[in-house]
Amino acid sequence: MTSSETFTQRIPPFVSLGSARAVAGPTIAAALNHLNPVAEKTNLAKVPRETLDESNVLDTLDDSSPIARELAHENRRRERLLGRELPKPEKTRVFTVSNQKGGVGKTTTTVNIAAALAAAGLNVLVIDIDPQGNASTALGIEHHADVDSIYDVLINDVALEDVIAQCPDISNLICAPATIHLAGAEIELVSLVAREQRLRRAIDVYAKVREKKGEPRLDYIFIDCPPSLGLLTVNAFCAAGEVLIPIQCEYYALEGLSQLLKNIEMIQKHLNADLVVSTILLTMYDGRTNLAAQVAAEVRQHFPNQVLGAVVPRSVRISEAPSYQQTVMTYDPSSSGALSYLEAAAEIAER
Repeated sequence: MTSSETFTQRIPPFVSLGSARAVAGPTIAAALNHLNPVAEKTNLAKVPRETLDESNVLDTLDDSSPIARELAHENRRRERLLGRELPKPEKTRVFTVSNQKGGVGKTTTTVNIAAALAAAGLNVLVIDIDPQGNASTALGIEHHADVDSIYDVLINDVALEDVIAQCPDISNLICAPATIHLAGAEIELVSLVAREQRLRRAIDVYAKVREKKGEPRLDYIFIDCPPSLGLLTVNAFCAAGEVLIPIQCEYYALEGLSQLLKNIEMIQKHLNADLVVSTILLTMYDGRTNLAAQVAAEVRQHFPNQVLGAVVPRSVRISEAPSYQQTVMTYDPSSSGALSYLEAAAEIAER
C-alpha cells in the first residue's frame, strides 16, 4: 500500500513534536534542531545519516547491566528511525481502530500513531466515536456537551468540516471530537435512513470540500471506536478500508479477537466488501512474563502478515500523557512508549 509518489516525509524521532509542522525536503533538518535532552547527549541530530555509526552512540555504554543493555538497544532503534522516510499513500487510508474488549489500548494506539504520522508531515484526521471522548482528551480538543461533535454529524446531518478542531500540539493533526451525546446515538440511529453509512458519507463529502477549497488531501483517517459492536462501530467499519486491532498481551484478548473477526466477516459480507484486517498491534507487552511472550507468539503464528513487528510495552509515560491532554509523542518523545509508536507508524506507512 506504499505510494509510488516521490514525495516522502521523514520521521523526527527526537523532535519535540509539539512544534512539528508540515515540512518536506531540506526543512526536515531544521525540525530536528528542536531536540530533547536524550538526543542532545547523543548528538544524533547533528550527524548526517551516512556518517552514523553504531559505535558513535554505543562505545561509551557499558552493556554489563540490564539497564545499560536496554538503553543501548533503544539507541539502536532510534538510529534506524532517524533515516526512515514515510511515503505518502496514493489515496486516503481510512483505519477503524477496534476491539470489542475494553482496556486494550484502542484510544492510546489511535492518538499516538496519528500523532507520529502527523509529526512526520502527513495530514491526519482522528474521528472519535467513543462516547467517553478519550481520544479528544488526549489530543487536547474540547468535547463538553456544548461543543458540536461527531454526534451532530451522525444524527443532525451537520457537515464534518463544521465540527473538526485543530490539535494544539501538532499542526497536521485534526480531530472530530466526541461528546456525551453519543451515548444515546445508538438508539437514535436505529430509525434513520442508511444508518450504517452515515459516517462514510460525511467523510466523502468532507474530502470533496477539501478538494474544492484547494486544501491538501488527507493521508490518513483513524476512527476510534467504543468497545462494542453497536451502530457506532458498524458505521466505523462501513467508512473504513482497513481495520487496526490493538491486542493486549493477555489471554482474554485472544478470546475477544476470535469474536471480533467473526463480526468483521459479517460486515464484509453485508455492508463493506472492501474492508480488510490489515494491521494488528501488540500492546501492554511485559517482557518479564512468559504469558506475554506466549500470547505474542500465538498471535504472530495465526496472523503472520498482519501483526506489526513493533510491540508497545507497558509504560507509565503512555498512561500519564492523557492527564496533560497530550499524546506520549509530545509528552515524552524520548520514552520507550513513544519510540514504539514511532516504529509502528513507520511500519503502517510502508505497508
